[in-house]
Amino acid sequence: MLERKIEAMLSMAIKTAGGLPLKLVSPGVAGIPDRLILLPGGCVVFIEVKAPGKKLRPLQAKRHKQIAALGFRIFTIDSPEAIQEVFSQ
Repeated sequence: MLERKIEAMLSMAIKTAGGLPLKLVSPGVAGIPDRLILLPGGCVVFIEVKAPGKKLRPLQAKRHKQIAALGFRIFTIDSPEAIQEVFSQ
């Protein structure tokens, strides 16, 4: 399955839940996650979308640790089934 297909499914699931799946673009800061997810109730989640079996690049892993250390939820989604993780916590 292609990464863009998983990303489209993620966006649809977030919109269906009443949230906003914002695409992140951060000039000058590499390794930022693909999506900033805003869910009802003030929930903020960062998501990196990968094709099945693909791993984070070292800089992406570093950014994930930085974001998590600040107290934000962050996920790597690489399958349609993994999308539900966003809603489970």
